[in-house]
Amino acid sequence: MLRDTIKADTITAMKAKDKERTAALRLVQAKIKDRDIELRTSAKDTPDDELVVDVLTKMAKQRRESITMYDDGGRTELADKERYELGVIETYLPTRMDEAETAAAIAAVKADIGADSIKDMGKVMAELKSRHGAQLDMSKASGLVKASFG
Repeated sequence: MLRDTIKADTITAMKAKDKERTAALRLVQAKIKDRDIELRTSAKDTPDDELVVDVLTKMAKQRRESITMYDDGGRTELADKERYELGVIETYLPTRMDEAETAAAIAAVKADIGADSIKDMGKVMAELKSRHGAQLDMSKASGLVKASFG
C-alpha cells in the first residue's frame, strides 16, 4: 500500500538525516491523516490507495500554483522549496497520460457511452475520472473533451 511506502520512506529519510525529504514526507503524512479524520464522519468507503493518491494529487496541484505565484513575486527561495516538495510528492503519483493518450481515452469513453454532443460532456468527464482518475490532468482533459465535440 502507498501509505506504508510513504511511512517507510519517511523512516529511511530520518535515518539518512535528510531533513528536507523528511519534512516533505511528514507533510504528506499529515495531509493523509487529515483526510482520514474527515472521512470518519462520512459514509463513503474509499479504497486506501485511492484516498492517498487523491491527497497527493491535490497537494501537487497546490505546489504548482504556489510555485507560479512565488516565481511571479520574485521569491525564488520559496519557489525552490515548493519545487522540492512537488518532486517528492510526484514520486508517489502514477505517471500522467500525455495529450495523445488523453485524446485516445476521451475517444474511447465517448464511443463507450455514446456521447455525441456537448450536452454529454459531464457524463464523459465523470467516466474519464472513474477510469483514469489520477493519471489525467482533469483541467486539460476538460479542454480536450470540449474541443472533441467541436
